Amino acid sequence: MTDQYAVIGHPVSHSKSPQIHQAFAAQTQQDISYEAIEAPLDGFKSTIERLVSEGYKGCNVTVPFKFEAFQLCKQLSGRASAAHAVNTLLFRDGQILGDNTDGAGLLADIEQNLHCKLLFKKVLLMGAGGAAHGVIWQLFNAGASIVVANRNVDKAQQMVAEFAPYGTVFASSYEALAGKKFDVIINATSSSLADELPPLPEGLFAPESLAYDMMYGRQTPFLKFAAAQGATRLADGLGMLVEQAAEAFCKWREVRPDTAPVIARLRE
Repeated sequence: MTDQYAVIGHPVSHSKSPQIHQAFAAQTQQDISYEAIEAPLDGFKSTIERLVSEGYKGCNVTVPFKFEAFQLCKQLSGRASAAHAVNTLLFRDGQILGDNTDGAGLLADIEQNLHCKLLFKKVLLMGAGGAAHGVIWQLFNAGASIVVANRNVDKAQQMVAEFAPYGTVFASSYEALAGKKFDVIINATSSSLADELPPLPEGLFAPESLAYDMMYGRQTPFLKFAAAQGATRLADGLGMLVEQAAEAFCKWREVRPDTAPVIARLRE
């Protein structure tokens, strides 16, 4: 019997997740179906409850429901608990189990695919929403020195406060970044969705720096700014998308797909 999975978001019609997971299924000979489902902004919980009742095995969660998904879970993985956000749900025995694969996906893309080791690197993480929450612990555990910048500095400060017992992560306004330089700058804001650029000061990119935008499929204002500012390497979030999907697929099916051919196919 074919096991059913889906990605839930609003909007979600643009999602490449169905294509990615069907490629993984064919590669690993898994009998699954995978679809994109747009939930009403006030109907995420009821959508998940319907999927559980209809026998779905799990789903991915995208904007803007990752915090709401966190609240729905009966049991959380360690990385979901740390992120306070969930992007992967597993339905088992009527219970909703939550994981967050975003950080693992980002780390795999940066360190393995882009060959940029983060140990001792100065990293600027832009944003304090679900995307940033999902990756900050993995960046921290990889040994990066992290500054979180956000338009609302209070949100950035709230996000970094939990690191106090373990090490130092800084919060900053965009204006206060002036005069600093970073080896890696990651755009985890929603600005690229609106073709906007966060108010970054000039001169932020260190020699041989990497500019990484979690948005994929377009030349974003952030990547254009980074190129003009001398960033050595530019990357969009397609690799992260495929890597986090592979992590979720492995969680559901207990087999890890090969991501390289899927990334290459999507690049084409």
